[in-house]
Amino acid sequence: MNNNYIPTIGIEVHVELKTNTKIFSNSKNGYGQMANSLTNVVDLGYPGTLPTLNEKVIELAIKAATVLNCKIRRQMHFDRKNYFYPDNPKNYQITQAETPIGYDGYVEIDLDGEKKKIYIEEMHIEEDTCKSTHKSGKTYLDFNRAGVPLIEIVTKPCISSPLEAKLYLEKLKELLFYTDVSDCKMEEGSMRADANISLRKNESDPLGTKVEIKNIGSISNVKLSLEKEWERQTKMLDNNEYFKEQTRRFDDKKNDTVLMRVKETGNDYRYFPEPDIPFVYITDEMIENAKKKIPMLPDERKKVYIEKNIPEVNAKKLVEHRELSDFLNSLLDKNVDFVVACNLLLGDISAYLNKEEKKLSETTLTKEKFIELVNKVSSKEISSKNVKDILKDVLETELSIKEIISKSGIKNISDDETINKIIDKIIENNQESVKDYKDGKDRAIKYLMGQVMKETKGSVNPEKAMNLLKVKLQSI
Repeated sequence: MNNNYIPTIGIEVHVELKTNTKIFSNSKNGYGQMANSLTNVVDLGYPGTLPTLNEKVIELAIKAATVLNCKIRRQMHFDRKNYFYPDNPKNYQITQAETPIGYDGYVEIDLDGEKKKIYIEEMHIEEDTCKSTHKSGKTYLDFNRAGVPLIEIVTKPCISSPLEAKLYLEKLKELLFYTDVSDCKMEEGSMRADANISLRKNESDPLGTKVEIKNIGSISNVKLSLEKEWERQTKMLDNNEYFKEQTRRFDDKKNDTVLMRVKETGNDYRYFPEPDIPFVYITDEMIENAKKKIPMLPDERKKVYIEKNIPEVNAKKLVEHRELSDFLNSLLDKNVDFVVACNLLLGDISAYLNKEEKKLSETTLTKEKFIELVNKVSSKEISSKNVKDILKDVLETELSIKEIISKSGIKNISDDETINKIIDKIIENNQESVKDYKDGKDRAIKYLMGQVMKETKGSVNPEKAMNLLKVKLQSI
């Protein structure tokens, strides 16, 4: 990327809140239903209808403000954002202009091993508009989305690179997903990001002309669109070309930004307080009740897992799989081998879930059964091969691990005397490989170990057998 200019980046994110009903009506808050099936007269903007604030929206907004390290406004009101557009039949959108519920927050990202705070200007509550679909010269409106509760999170212009923007969005998504504020599915539109960028020569120079990029469908495309816009503006500035403040969109087919409109005036909207909704007063009790519902957050989980001797790379993978992480967390007060537990969850169990397209909750694996399985593996009573053989029964039947092992006929050889007799036989029948091992050929011991496994049909403890084989070979 051209380093002649310094980028200044800001991000606005709209996040749909995970409520059962909409923000100002009792219509269901759902996705993927038949068009206009989740609506009522409030959502459709009928004259004379009155909004009723959903209390759950306030709770989720308090949770979000807490994990984003925002100050929480104790007295707030809603505003009408006035504009005319087909997706907005009331000709105004109910939002918070003057008294956002959260302000002066930050999200901490990890940038090449260094911590950096991305500062949040404000976080406000608002309603979504309906969805417009343009086809064959006509516009179709689906009001299922109208009135869906949103929080809009606006950063300060403090992001210094497209990579930082990407890391910020990944962290934001992780935090809001883990607090159950939103499902954050960008592919379904429940998390939508707009980015703005301006360039300048020196840190001491005033900010350059701002360009906003809308309709970015993924976090990776936020990074890509900012890189493309940085490149485009750089060429224009190098050629002394002037451009006005404008709004562009990201075209993922062209992998580039495309002009939507040029901003001619300073303010496109007019706001005034919403007269039909009383002031909202946030109490200490409301804040404490919301905070109690915040589960262990990703960074704390990683720290706990690493303290349990789980490698950092696996700790990160667990956090990326919320259901697996929650399941492991239910064992934190138990005396089990967490390294083995983690390996089972991320390995064979994950492979099964992916293959069968199931969630862990859709299997018969209970906490007690899993602990029994972990203990059997940890004590070497069953091998990793045995786990693969019995996994279907573990996840699909109500049988205990003991019953499954008995049913499967697993009889692992674990006593030293029996294993040594088998090793003696293998050594006697493979003198050439023994000689190769003595001559420093490492592959020889792998071959001998393979013969031990073949002789026992995989029923010997491999770790114990390898140790005993090494002892025998060194004594020859």
